[in-house]
Amino acid sequence: MDETEFWEIVDRSREAADGDPEEQADLIVDRLLQYDPDSVLDFARHFEARYNRAYRWDLWGAAAVLLDGASDDAFDYFRCWLIGQGREVFEGALHDPDALAGLLGEFDEEVDGDGEELGYAADEAYEQLTGVEAPDLGIPSQAEEPEGTPLDFEDDSALAARFPRLWERFGTG
Repeated sequence: MDETEFWEIVDRSREAADGDPEEQADLIVDRLLQYDPDSVLDFARHFEARYNRAYRWDLWGAAAVLLDGASDDAFDYFRCWLIGQGREVFEGALHDPDALAGLLGEFDEEVDGDGEELGYAADEAYEQLTGVEAPDLGIPSQAEEPEGTPLDFEDDSALAARFPRLWERFGTG
């Protein structure tokens, strides 16, 4: 499975789920069950590589604005959700996290921003296909610390200064 096919699966599942991340995860599993186990592992590698790329302080800060705070787990689930938003939103956010203010439509912090189930979709499909857990993907692990300069997520003025468009649209301060 190449990158284009990976993003097609993500996009089609998001559209069919009408933006619901749990439904999207179920649809990805259903779609991956149509592939052979090696292709499912390819999907998992694409997902994991992007998940690791998004381990950045600036994206964590953007998540903190959108979610009115973001713990370690919340940021992990946010990164899964961000991948689930598709290539344009994901790459746009990596290029400039503040651009999420224009890339995102409606945002309901009760539903949006948490794509935990998306992170498990390929593993679930692989296990259903083979009856065993997915093997190690053979890609480098996530760094111990996020890339970039740490931000103080408790400092509303710092977040507003760093993410002016996001803060204007989603900030609670």
